[in-house]
Amino acid sequence: QVQLVESGGNLVQPGGSLRLSCAAPDSIFSTSTMGWYRQAPGKQREFVANIILSGGRNYADSVKGRFTISRDNAQNTVYLQMNSLKPEDTAVYYCNAYTKQRRDYWGQGTQVTVSS
Repeated sequence: QVQLVESGGNLVQPGGSLRLSCAAPDSIFSTSTMGWYRQAPGKQREFVANIILSGGRNYADSVKGRFTISRDNAQNTVYLQMNSLKPEDTAVYYCNAYTKQRRDYWGQGTQVTVSS
């Protein structure tokens, strides 16, 4: 079973920053658009950001200008730098790999809580 391993979730005050990481097997990472999604309590999972193999990026409107997604192809890792965090960013954040073969893989999720 493919494993995407996330890390970096934590409790942070409003206005603070966090960086999430997600490592994937090379066989998956090298053929995938990598992305981040989040799910707040009582809400559906929603798209946050993704980055394609060539480096092009897409962001949800709610995080544009505050979050930055990047990928390190040598380390098979995707990052989500989150700045100016707001309480409404509180959610479980999931890493996603979408392969050229149109298969989806998900991480186990990491909790981000923004609260004073």
